[in-house]
Amino acid sequence: MKYTGPTYRPPYEANSLLLQVTAGCTHNKCTFCTMYKDIKFSIESLEQIEKDLKEAQAFCGDVKRVFLVNGDAFVLSANRLKPIAELIIQHFPNVEVITMYASINNIKSKTDKELEELRDLRINDLWIGTETGHEQTLEYLNKGFSLRDSYEQLERLNKAGVRHIDILIFGGAGKGKGIENAIANAKLINASKSLGVSITTMGAFGESRLAEDVEKGIFVPATELEVLEEQKKMIELIDVETIYLGIHGINTVTFDAQLPKDREKAIELVDTAISKMDDDFLNSVPERHSI
Repeated sequence: MKYTGPTYRPPYEANSLLLQVTAGCTHNKCTFCTMYKDIKFSIESLEQIEKDLKEAQAFCGDVKRVFLVNGDAFVLSANRLKPIAELIIQHFPNVEVITMYASINNIKSKTDKELEELRDLRINDLWIGTETGHEQTLEYLNKGFSLRDSYEQLERLNKAGVRHIDILIFGGAGKGKGIENAIANAKLINASKSLGVSITTMGAFGESRLAEDVEKGIFVPATELEVLEEQKKMIELIDVETIYLGIHGINTVTFDAQLPKDREKAIELVDTAISKMDDDFLNSVPERHSI
């Protein structure tokens, strides 16, 4: 199997077949991210993809899920994705879901008909890097799309029958803005009606612009207590059925939950964690070295 540079996937895709169709990230300008800084974006050839599928077929048995790497593989046009999906189905006829990371801009570039055609080829459960529902924060994070775009494009996925998991960052708004961010995030979730909400926590590290801004005092990170209070507030305000996916190594309190059914239990988990932490930790900004 061919992989170029570091390969990333959501924790929940640990048992999925990882198939490289792109290397790097087309945007590669997010304020907080260093994942693909040293990798030039490129598109894998169909010949190499088929070679990898044949190799996987010899070792992996009956594959149910395939995760296409890397950064925003959904950037590929529908005309490029269709033959890839067809090859996957040819080699793994029992595959149920072909998934990948996607940007809001990746959705914008496809017509409604193309989204439906991709869904019919088992492309589903897209991991969308929405990051926040808070407009000011979204602008700072430099994602390359607007909050209005997020609302419109997630609704287009819904109409096309394409399930999506929306990725959000606790602490993304910085010190003093956690509750504001939580309210905006819950509003976006309630409108987008996603299959799931995948949570990470903001970390300033490496040669990211965020790390530079923290050092200069331009961005002041939220304390751990602020992050946990933001977590509680967002959970409290989600009123649509969605899966809260919080098991990520960078999060302090990690759990999965079915919302809103498990709301009280989820909030209790956070409250219990807070009660067991000392004030020095709660009032600090712990180092995080990944996103």
